[in-house]
Amino acid sequence: MSRRPLTALLAANTISIAGSSLTLIGVPWFVLQTTGSAGRAGVVAFCATLPVIVAALVGGPLIDRIGRRRVSAASDLICALAVGAIPLLHYAGLLEFWMLCALMAVSGLVHTPGLTARNVLLPALAGHAGTTIGRASSLYDAVSRGARMLGAATAGLLITFVGAETVLLLDAASFAVSALLMTAFVRGVAAADPQPSPEKVTFGAYRAEMAEGWRFLTRSRLLMGVTLMVMMTNGLDQGWSSVLLPVHGREDLGSAGAVGLMISLFGGSALLGALLYGAWGERFPRRAVFAVAFLLCGAPRYVTAALTDTAPPLAVVMALSGLGAGMLNPILGTVMYELVPEELRSRVSGVTMAGCELVMPLGGLTAGLLVDGFGIAHALLAFGAAYFLTTLTPLLFPAWRGLDHTPSGPVSRPEPPRPAEAPAGSPPRPTAR
Repeated sequence: MSRRPLTALLAANTISIAGSSLTLIGVPWFVLQTTGSAGRAGVVAFCATLPVIVAALVGGPLIDRIGRRRVSAASDLICALAVGAIPLLHYAGLLEFWMLCALMAVSGLVHTPGLTARNVLLPALAGHAGTTIGRASSLYDAVSRGARMLGAATAGLLITFVGAETVLLLDAASFAVSALLMTAFVRGVAAADPQPSPEKVTFGAYRAEMAEGWRFLTRSRLLMGVTLMVMMTNGLDQGWSSVLLPVHGREDLGSAGAVGLMISLFGGSALLGALLYGAWGERFPRRAVFAVAFLLCGAPRYVTAALTDTAPPLAVVMALSGLGAGMLNPILGTVMYELVPEELRSRVSGVTMAGCELVMPLGGLTAGLLVDGFGIAHALLAFGAAYFLTTLTPLLFPAWRGLDHTPSGPVSRPEPPRPAEAPAGSPPRPTAR
């Protein structure tokens, strides 16, 4: 046993997410500074997230065939080139709006397979390190939250003092470091290498592998409920992070530093929430914790931002919302890893991730159009109402009782479970910020 591969994966994911947090603030602020249009910021968000669905949908079988370690490293390297090209072209006076959209689309296309590869590697690396999946999942989410917190705070300060262009260059560098860590240190684990298939590599075989993921999804009422709910909240959160919060920060809070502070408070509290759940969360019913946490992390921040033009009230609400958000992914991660066989995780993860991200392109675009048409306050209230209605579903539908069911069998089984066992995929991860 060795902890080095798990440590390297956590470090790579931390650095990559910290860099992505720079882009989370840097790109919308860059667009607002250069164009002054919330609608254009929404278009960029649309272009960045639409390819994510395609990548998540078709990437699962490819991840297994190419190898999870290779996919993670290649994804980060391509993202480094795409993100780094934006400020370099801007400095040269060559950047057009369509180029910005295209580069963000390339980044979105390759970023998701890298995240998926690291995600599905987690159970194998947890076993290699001699720890439980529940603890590894909580740690994975905790360090991700911490990275997002530090990255957001750094982005706000850097944009204020050195500009959004420098922030994007740092993000490119972070992707390169993440690729290096995965290449150099995640070795000696069979699950990280290419997985041979007894079937010939054909379009029909590839389609059959994708169909396996779809069958897992459609057979499980719980997994379908999770996917549909997270699909809606991810779309709403994409509008929040790419348009609503940056515009609110620019028009009402007055600086990128304030936006960075809000995201950092959310991320810091989410880190605390993940750690608290890892330590004591398994003592409580998962469904109750999940429902309360999602209600807390969603609508309140939208409504608060709509009703105030000062930072302190929103800061308090963002901290409380983050506490709830930190408990979500450990719950989903543990439940899904308990139910899906290891050999199908990449395929099922790709399908569920595609479903969870289906509405994300429309989230940013809709937010931009609402802000341009009706103003930031009305757009925030509309998104908040939609979020509140969505997060009521775990309390209303019986399928969600499956969150409290813990299977007695092992996490990885030699054959796929029968339909009656309601198999599930690897966890859709809410992107609430």
